[in-house]
Amino acid sequence: MPSRFLPPRFDTGGKIALLAGHGIYPELAARAIREAGIRLCLIGFEGETEDAFQGSFPESETRMVKVGQLGKMLKSLQQLGATHAMMAGRITPRRLFRGLHPDLRALAILATLKEKNAETIFGAIAREIEARGVTLLDARCFMDDHMALPGMMTQSRNPIDHDALTHGVRIAKEIARLDIGQGVVVRKGTTLVVEGFDGTDAMLRRAASFEADDLLFVKTVKPEQDYRFDVPAFGPVTLDVLEEAGITSVALEAGRTLILDRANVLESANRKGIRIHGYREEDFPGLFPRRFVP
Repeated sequence: MPSRFLPPRFDTGGKIALLAGHGIYPELAARAIREAGIRLCLIGFEGETEDAFQGSFPESETRMVKVGQLGKMLKSLQQLGATHAMMAGRITPRRLFRGLHPDLRALAILATLKEKNAETIFGAIAREIEARGVTLLDARCFMDDHMALPGMMTQSRNPIDHDALTHGVRIAKEIARLDIGQGVVVRKGTTLVVEGFDGTDAMLRRAASFEADDLLFVKTVKPEQDYRFDVPAFGPVTLDVLEEAGITSVALEAGRTLILDRANVLESANRKGIRIHGYREEDFPGLFPRRFVP
């Protein structure tokens, strides 16, 4: 089996439609899927999917839609003959408020949602996809070599202070449970900033405004994370923002957080003097209520 995140009895003779946003995530996923010998097609989003990435697919295996054109996307899955779909890459968050082009199908779905956030919207989209006989895959599929690992992943011999890490993980888990965000910056038992709708990089820049030392950035997952459309990711852009912000300590939840282009990111982190640690819930006995245990 080419990935431990694939469903049981996955048919490698099927065809995967990559629903691609922006960033390097779609490129890494496409490369891994092709290396596994599985047929691949692309559904891209205007203004989001990179032009160069779109150009790496034959025209016959590509469909482009506007963000919000759910009916057209569903029709494209059928036209391309996809048996599975996989989401990879971000869609700019502000499109939920500006730049969204909902068609009649999308409007009908939105009208049924009491809360309109990424989880409810993408959850509804996932149900629409699977209702048409297309299996929406865990977005970690084929990304095994890019998952955060337990323990110190960089060359630093200086461990992250356990008390600071415990505090950071506890706060990060709680804001994730409340669906506020999935990241936090702490300093010696003090919570400085939490991630909101503006995202990780904006949070890190806010943390820099305190001009404090010994800052720790912690990234986590929700108690019931739906990995089909929401995988916490850490990549080269965030690494550069950390350097600009003067934050040199990072803790990522191992096995559940992606490090996009992991080998190169860790090498770059070593050069920048940024230590990256992978933690697990079992590292903190008694800290989490049972609801956090998968």
